[in-house]
Amino acid sequence: MPNASGRKRTDSASRVIKASPQTIYKALVDPEAQVVWLPPKGMKGRIFEFDARAGGAYEMALTYLEPDESTQGKTSENSDLVKGKFLEFIPDERMVQQVEFQSDDPAFSGDMIMTWSLAAVPEGTFVTVVCENVPEGIRKEDHDEGLSSSLENLAEFVE
Repeated sequence: MPNASGRKRTDSASRVIKASPQTIYKALVDPEAQVVWLPPKGMKGRIFEFDARAGGAYEMALTYLEPDESTQGKTSENSDLVKGKFLEFIPDERMVQQVEFQSDDPAFSGDMIMTWSLAAVPEGTFVTVVCENVPEGIRKEDHDEGLSSSLENLAEFVE
């Protein structure tokens, strides 16, 4: 929902992952890796298109494994279809993408910008994901939980 200044919400999450920025970056740009770690707990992913270059597009479905009233999909009863475009790649440092949920509900419309940033630290890599222009239909609590879950999955995948 737009705040008092008329701008939409920004959500973010971060954590230290015990792996190099190079290893984590590879997991960000590899569709076979992304389909494993990106879906939050309770969901599975399926990639239809993934062209990892600036200007390249991607399309992914995220499906709830056990849908109920609290886990309604944005595209269908139990799934979210996500289309996006890769905007920027800085190897081992950053990936920026534009995300659009396919939904008839205007509360989920608009383009969200998702930026993944990697910074080397003594323990591994400090990974931050920032989502700007978050659609108002995505509850902040749910989004925070989903972002944290994806980071946890990423850590498990690369550590």
